[in-house]
Amino acid sequence: MSLHLGRTQFGNPANTGNTLTRAQAEELFNAWVLNPKLKFHMQQVGHLMKCWAAEKEGLDVPGAWKWEMAGLLHDADWDQWPDQHCKKIIEELEQRNIDPEIIHAIASHGHLHFGVEPETRMDKMLYAFDELSGLIHAYSLMRPGGYLEMDTKGVKKRLKEKSFAANVSREDISDACERAGIQLDDLIAFIIPRQAGV
Repeated sequence: MSLHLGRTQFGNPANTGNTLTRAQAEELFNAWVLNPKLKFHMQQVGHLMKCWAAEKEGLDVPGAWKWEMAGLLHDADWDQWPDQHCKKIIEELEQRNIDPEIIHAIASHGHLHFGVEPETRMDKMLYAFDELSGLIHAYSLMRPGGYLEMDTKGVKKRLKEKSFAANVSREDISDACERAGIQLDDLIAFIIPRQAGV
């Protein structure tokens, strides 16, 4: 089954700046995503995107919401329509006249699957957070204290264990860090305290 999207342009530039309201995004999120574990993953990635946008990119609240929305909805169609991932959510957002930047970020979060390269800062950070967030959360579940006193060294040890969270692509994590120009240690250190609060 190919998930290749067959295109690299999304949305209409005239819709730049358009987002769903938080209520609209949550309504879509809750209607489309029924799996609690997937919901939590998407909420975690959305939160990381918001934090990065505000803290590292210096974006205001509307700007950070664009990043958060991309993270919150990036896997929205995976639960009920895995054979249409990411096609269905992209088409939904295009019909709702959403900012092309948000749609492109979602389309490029798995470039080997969807055939869309991460280009913008938003694209690259969504790609970077997606896999690593999942591995760090899996690590928290096996620790008695969860995220408490979790450190970068422990996460990197789990990364080296190919059998741990085996569905998490180590290659994607390495590639994402390189594309974003971020050291793996720095990205892990950013994720741990912020994801702990979700």
